[in-house]
Amino acid sequence: MNAGQGGLGPPIRTTQIHRGVIVNLRSSDYRRPDGTVVTREVMDHPGAVVIVPVEDDHVLLVRQPREAVEEFTLELPAGKLDAPGEDPLDCARRELAEEVGRAAATWRDMGGFYTAPAILTEFIHCFMATDLSEVTGVAADEDEAIEIVEWPLRRLGDAIDSVRDAKTLIGLLRLERELRAGA
Repeated sequence: MNAGQGGLGPPIRTTQIHRGVIVNLRSSDYRRPDGTVVTREVMDHPGAVVIVPVEDDHVLLVRQPREAVEEFTLELPAGKLDAPGEDPLDCARRELAEEVGRAAATWRDMGGFYTAPAILTEFIHCFMATDLSEVTGVAADEDEAIEIVEWPLRRLGDAIDSVRDAKTLIGLLRLERELRAGA
């Protein structure tokens, strides 16, 4: 077991508050090991992937509108697991093709993380994709407006300093660690 990990039991009572297309909101009571019962509002999310695509001496990022924060954000390609039990690597392959028009010959699992474990069940699987080639005939989702940004690896620190998206920051920091280890 890793530091900080430990099992809590399932909720002892749950009330559904909202059922959405991507997330569901519920209020659940949990019994802690000491017997204390706490109530938490929880958003259930199917999980996602983030891809760190490295092509030559660049990392491929995407700039896209994020209406929830009313900004265009600079992010690594990513996407939601579409079906219960969908293999995260299959999802990563699909999202890499849809968002940046690439396929990868080499994939490396870079671990995963919760985005906001106090309120959200979303777990993001992080993959590095290398040995990239262009793919055609794959389109982004119709509601996406994506601009591909090739960021030079020699300026990776600038990207880390400028991104405001957590999954991108984690992916870029893991890439920086990989590059340092390989240097």
